[in-house]
Amino acid sequence: MSKNLSELSGRKGLSENLFNKIGELALPDGTPSIEELDKLAAEFLIGKANTYGTASFYDFLKPENKGKKVYVCNGTACLCAGTQDHVIESLKQEFKVDEIGHMTCLGRCHENSAFHIDGKNYSGKSISALDDILKNNSNHNQDQYTVKASGKAVLTQAFTAIDEFYAPLKKVLHQDAALVLEEIKLSGLRGRGGAGFPIGSKLEFCRAAKGDTKFIICNADEGDPGAYSDRYLLEQQPHAVLFGMIVSGFITGATYGVVYIRAEYPEAAVIVQEAINQLRDEGLIGKNILGSDFSFDFKIIRAQGSYICGEETALINSIEGQRPEVRVRPPYPAQQGLFNKPTVVNNVETLAALHFILEEGATAWKSIGTEKSSGTKLVCLDSLFKNPGLYEVEMGTPLSVVVNDLGGGFKKPVKALQIGGPLGGLVPISKIDSLTVDFESFSSNGFLLGHASVVSIPEDFPMIKFIEHLFDFASYESCGKCFPCRLGTKRGQELATKAIQSDYKIDKALFTDLLTTLEKGSLCAHGGGIPLPVRNAMKYFEKELEQFFK
Repeated sequence: MSKNLSELSGRKGLSENLFNKIGELALPDGTPSIEELDKLAAEFLIGKANTYGTASFYDFLKPENKGKKVYVCNGTACLCAGTQDHVIESLKQEFKVDEIGHMTCLGRCHENSAFHIDGKNYSGKSISALDDILKNNSNHNQDQYTVKASGKAVLTQAFTAIDEFYAPLKKVLHQDAALVLEEIKLSGLRGRGGAGFPIGSKLEFCRAAKGDTKFIICNADEGDPGAYSDRYLLEQQPHAVLFGMIVSGFITGATYGVVYIRAEYPEAAVIVQEAINQLRDEGLIGKNILGSDFSFDFKIIRAQGSYICGEETALINSIEGQRPEVRVRPPYPAQQGLFNKPTVVNNVETLAALHFILEEGATAWKSIGTEKSSGTKLVCLDSLFKNPGLYEVEMGTPLSVVVNDLGGGFKKPVKALQIGGPLGGLVPISKIDSLTVDFESFSSNGFLLGHASVVSIPEDFPMIKFIEHLFDFASYESCGKCFPCRLGTKRGQELATKAIQSDYKIDKALFTDLLTTLEKGSLCAHGGGIPLPVRNAMKYFEKELEQFFK
């Protein structure tokens, strides 16, 4: 049925997007009315259950969202920092309890105390200026954080001007697209969103696929708590991202680019749209760009609060206005993606790296980093570091350099780092000296580099509580398509909660079977990935956890 829904949703193309329309209907009250959803169903020739099923899934569309006026970040970084209870108590002085909702995460991990009001994010000391924010709509949402390159500045290099920055595009448009693709493949650039899949292969698969209509999607649904590298690029380097999408379109024959930006980054959506408008004014997008045969244009889709939309097939379903359930593969998006058309989905940082490769050459990119993990990587450090912020490091940089030299060590005793988001590994402090920032080092040691977000777990934060948090997050954010993830994550959370709140002892054999079922039976990396940090916790913090197991 979903294939037919994809076709129906695609009848009006991207200009009249079903998902955006549902989002617009939610703006006045926080959720669309049943009557409005019924009208949309009739307009797009789909069932009423489909529009209601979609609206009832997302945090900022579901009926429970009605009447919410302020949202508090409940991401892992803010949880471990212990700042959010104070934020909630402060907000209760101005709002009713049922007017306070949650968001995960706001990308303010460098200073925490994060909350959202009226389309703006706030953090740090802003909670102390709540009265001014509510009365004057002041600019307290403007945050500052360290941005530094420890070696070659590639993604953090200062933007120059439109003409100068897009000079490589003007050159590319007069080349054979096949040669441009070979340059990207030669660079060895691997996806920065988690799996590390070569972008050149993705582009090649889509280029070879038959179809008059193709899409390039930028996955800007950076939902990993602790990560704000995509937010940095969207807000401070938007043209690097847009450049990468245009070039990807040229290579594959795609004429449409979709920037799917998470609801938790409202400022980013505004800034990216302004950058798109600049390109249109300069004649760098639209029909027959700079007199060439290549046409390309953009559409921003504003997400509505769902971590699973970071998975590429769930993201595609979301854009189509369907529930963001993971699709069974094959077929892969490169053959049958958005509206059943060939589609390439890449994350923000991956796309942003293409500018350097096409300006400096694949050899220059390949000369940075390691043989299998080439180039640079953005690493995000949370507020428990003495020098929190975003650091661009060359792949292969010792993790100890990132933690101790760049980050300056910790403000308080820390026992572990979760690197790569909630599905990333849990690295004990004892392992820092043996890891380097690259895919192979992390994988061979039983961890995951992923987004390279770093969340510090204080020594006084109970590891069983952290395990409960991971399962609770995974359960809440599960798309529900497959039984292992939908049921297994909830069972994990229930076991951990029971052990915390009573003298119940978790059967270790049963718990291990649960993790194995999640790993092997889940349809995607959401359910399949959550066992990794839990297994790390059980391995490296066995003594601390033994009182909760039998």
